Amino acid sequence: MNDKKVVIIPTYNEKENIEAIIRKVFSLESNFNILIVDDGSPDGTANIVKQLQNEFTDRLNLIERSGKLGLGTAYITGFEWCLKNSADYIFEMDADFSHNPDDLIRLYNACKNGADVAIGSRYLTGMNVVDWPFGRLLMSYSASKYVRIVTQMKVKDSTAGFVGYRRKVLSTINLDKIRMKGYGFQIEMKYTACKLGFKIEEVPIIFIDRKLGTSKMSSSIFGEAMWGVLKLRFRNIKKQHKKT
Repeated sequence: MNDKKVVIIPTYNEKENIEAIIRKVFSLESNFNILIVDDGSPDGTANIVKQLQNEFTDRLNLIERSGKLGLGTAYITGFEWCLKNSADYIFEMDADFSHNPDDLIRLYNACKNGADVAIGSRYLTGMNVVDWPFGRLLMSYSASKYVRIVTQMKVKDSTAGFVGYRRKVLSTINLDKIRMKGYGFQIEMKYTACKLGFKIEEVPIIFIDRKLGTSKMSSSIFGEAMWGVLKLRFRNIKKQHKKT
């Protein structure tokens, strides 16, 4: 029996990238499905997805939300959909090609071969980021180092947004208890999985800054993550989350 693999791609104003990223994922040898979670993009991103659904009837899915509700809530909405629709492996990926879709196969293989969570890591073997301004690179790298110090988690790239999960991880975590909404969500998910005893593996990738469209990153997003990490250390994760 074939594994059901779903790639969740959250979008807001990604009309320049969305068709190309969908076609690229569907061109991969591994049979990935896609779930787009669009936060009411005024540029018509969702309309492009709807047109492509006529071509990819059974593999391309769309959830439309009313507005910008936060990256974390977009992924949680996607996780819940994936669990309801019997996905075995669930992946997070950006729409802008900063994550190379070819690396989805490497994340899947890591999960298939024993990892519960596979992280596409920019910092496992140095700083593998292309075309970022130095200030943004320094902020991201420093944030990951800060998280390691505060949480004692060994993950090198805790803010990474290119991640694969086995179904059992997302069905064990109580998604209603995940509190951070921005990029801190990525840290909280990894920390929760770690505290619940799941095996986390980092897979080195090269991250390339977007060529088209506009970045949604801001210093305030990192601010939420940094304060949220301090609070994580004082929470009883095992008590808050249900068990298998």
